[in-house]
Amino acid sequence: MDAALCAFDADGVVTHWNREAERILGWPAAEAVGRRGFAGWAVRAADAEEIHRRLMAVMGAPGRQVHEFALLRKDGSRVLVRTQSAGVRGADGAAAGVYCAFSEVHAQIDLERSIALSEALFEDGSWGVVLVDVDLRPTVVSAYAARALGTARATLLGRPLGELIVQGVEELEGALQHVLAEGPPASPAEVWVVLRTAEGERRRCLRSGFLRLSSPLAEEPVPLGVGWLFQDVTDQKLAEQEADRLRFRSNQLHRAARNAAECEDPMEAITTHLDFAVAGFADHALVDLVVGERLVRTVATPAGTPGPAAPVAGGGIPVRYPPGHPALQAVDRTGSVRACAGGSGAEACAAAEAWAAERQWPRDAAHALCVVLRSRGRTLGVLTFLRGPSRPAFERPDAAYAESVASHVALAAALTAPAHPR
Repeated sequence: MDAALCAFDADGVVTHWNREAERILGWPAAEAVGRRGFAGWAVRAADAEEIHRRLMAVMGAPGRQVHEFALLRKDGSRVLVRTQSAGVRGADGAAAGVYCAFSEVHAQIDLERSIALSEALFEDGSWGVVLVDVDLRPTVVSAYAARALGTARATLLGRPLGELIVQGVEELEGALQHVLAEGPPASPAEVWVVLRTAEGERRRCLRSGFLRLSSPLAEEPVPLGVGWLFQDVTDQKLAEQEADRLRFRSNQLHRAARNAAECEDPMEAITTHLDFAVAGFADHALVDLVVGERLVRTVATPAGTPGPAAPVAGGGIPVRYPPGHPALQAVDRTGSVRACAGGSGAEACAAAEAWAAERQWPRDAAHALCVVLRSRGRTLGVLTFLRGPSRPAFERPDAAYAESVASHVALAAALTAPAHPR
């Protein structure tokens, strides 16, 4: 047995003594069996009576009792052991003796610490813990992990990760397989995944660490699986991304203003602002200025390959916007209007091309943001930003940035002296 075991009869005489007891105390079974109690050989004389009384008292008590004793090794050194003792009954039900299992206290405490750590990680830990077997199927899931993954703890057990993770499962499984084959990475990795939950799909960032699990009982290391430890840092990463985005856009506005201030031609100042604004923000930009009662396309970026904004050659012809066009809505509302072709797949792409063509936009446009140009209480035109289908739709923070750009463009547009601004 892994634990030391000894037994006493009803008179306190040692009847059993296993090899683990011999290893801990150094006394072989031949010298231990037949002795009465531990007095005179395995305990100090001052402690012998108290220890013997406590051990033999177990015969008349129900269940097991736990004690800690200082025993003597054969070489005279002392060792603190923790014992679990239980009474033994004979065939007639009378007390027949005591069984006593013991181990060194520090070894027992190490075991208890390991068990306590495992229980704390799986119940109260602030990190998600998922143990997966060699087939990459979860076997144990902590409470935090279940909450972060949006599922019940038992739901994941024994099931492929792909049933829960819609996107990013290949990267995660690749990391788990690498750990099984090569060992854990030196530092945590941030893994973006899309989870399938009862509330719908959620995109999360999981800061993950990995541990290869091997059996401590095998003669050679045998992989039992991988411990996947992670923490949901989505909110932190999104906040960092937003801060970076705001910093970049602020720098772009500042640089555009400095460069535009050196432009003698107001139209050149408009194109300068658009070139800085489009970078990292949109695929196309258009400026339609009010001439009379109509909007005239004045400045645009190339419809095909990306390029700098430039005045429209042969401008002056009003744009044939149909009723309800987002640019017309922006003028009527004196505000910003967002529009989207919607859908996905090949059919949706064809529909998006028709949607863009109908609105007099480049055919690769799928998302639009129209911002009115205002200066000194007058509506001078509309600034339109366009994105392709591979990019996300414009959101409220994007509209705020576009409005900042529009305020600079409007100042330059006012110098072009449109005929009849509203």
